[in-house]
Amino acid sequence: MTKIDLVFATNNPHKVAEVQSKVNGNFNIIGLADIGCTEDIVEDGATLEENASIKSRYVFRNYSKNCFGDDTGLEIEALNNEPGVYSARYAGGRDSEKNIDLVLEKLKGTANRKARFRTVISLIIDGQENLFEGIVNGYITTERSGVAGFGYDPIFKPEGYDVTFAEMSMEDKNRISHRGRAMEKLLNFLEEMKP
Repeated sequence: MTKIDLVFATNNPHKVAEVQSKVNGNFNIIGLADIGCTEDIVEDGATLEENASIKSRYVFRNYSKNCFGDDTGLEIEALNNEPGVYSARYAGGRDSEKNIDLVLEKLKGTANRKARFRTVISLIIDGQENLFEGIVNGYITTERSGVAGFGYDPIFKPEGYDVTFAEMSMEDKNRISHRGRAMEKLLNFLEEMKP
């Protein structure tokens, strides 16, 4: 049986390898470099759903490949779900430390620190698009704690845990993370497909 190539709209080889290790044997997960896509896909959507779709539709339209793209955002209740779709560049550039500083500054003196991480994956197979969402609820701490992970991990404590994402092992974080939950839905969908 021939494996079906499925393009993950990312330039991160670690992400590609992680998904390949979890997907059934019918699919071969490849990255943008594998199809010769060197363009910077501009994510200018107003929602996570739009950005995930922009990536997958770009690959499908320009390379005629079955593919999926994802986008993730931190949504803080007291800040009207900011930074949301702008999470990576909340403080201007792509500087995680400045982004964290801005969140902590905006939440200073705020009792409601409820937040959630949300990932949306857009999968296109044979022109059909399906969206998968993963959410982990938690709250924003008053100061950084932990050195693992990336982005807002040092100030996000998931519900039911006494540690931030940055204090968890990568294995523990991945087991409960928003991206992991969205990916699980994607993998279940692919598992049910009979190519």
